Amino acid sequence: MKMKQTFLLLLAVFMGLASQCQTVKKTTAASVRVPAGVAHPNTYLADLMQELTVKWPNNRTINLVFHGHSVPAGYWANSEVHTLESYPYLLLGKVKEAYPHAVVNVITTAIGGEYSEKGAPRLATEVLPHRPDVLFIDYALNDQGIGLERARAAWEKMIEEALRNNLKVVLVTPSPDKRQNITDPNDQLSKHAQQVRELAAKYHVGLADPYAEFVKLARERGSVEEYMSHVNHPNKKGHDLIATELAKWLVKK
Repeated sequence: MKMKQTFLLLLAVFMGLASQCQTVKKTTAASVRVPAGVAHPNTYLADLMQELTVKWPNNRTINLVFHGHSVPAGYWANSEVHTLESYPYLLLGKVKEAYPHAVVNVITTAIGGEYSEKGAPRLATEVLPHRPDVLFIDYALNDQGIGLERARAAWEKMIEEALRNNLKVVLVTPSPDKRQNITDPNDQLSKHAQQVRELAAKYHVGLADPYAEFVKLARERGSVEEYMSHVNHPNKKGHDLIATELAKWLVKK
């Protein structure tokens, strides 16, 4: 009888622990929320993050390529180019802090004033030769000038060409334009941001969504003025916000 009672007690304790473990697993899984279809930050670049930890003489050079318009190119107000304060280089700083033994190249193929229809043909000639380990695409801000339909076709062309070449791709939603009401989901720029999210889900690639973070700030503070150097160019604080969102794909927390 005592043995039976002891067994039942141990069983109850075991079930309780199992239930707690299950709760922890659910909480951990829910801690990183990713839209359906979008690649998951914990797995999509896991192999690359492991490579970033490798020390000499077994390491290799990692190439991060940024394809887009004036924002990743580093333009601020008055056409000044703040290369080292732009988000590709701020991201490099975050990556190097996390991986001190890694050799990492930041390669910017972005051109000021360009939109995705102009950037798509350059993928084969100016991006692929760099053999990107990750390709970041950021055109939505300028794509307001060509509209959603034309922009979608150009983005799809770039994504499909990158995937045919076995590249890892992270799509980037736009930074703000002060002429637009970014808190309105029906605003033109908001629609372009949403289209970028939809494309990431369709092609199961990565998504960095700084636009969503800028929207939160605009709702909390009434504007994003302190993050902008110009009507549609971020300052260092704005670039750092973008770099923080991109870092989620390369730096483990």
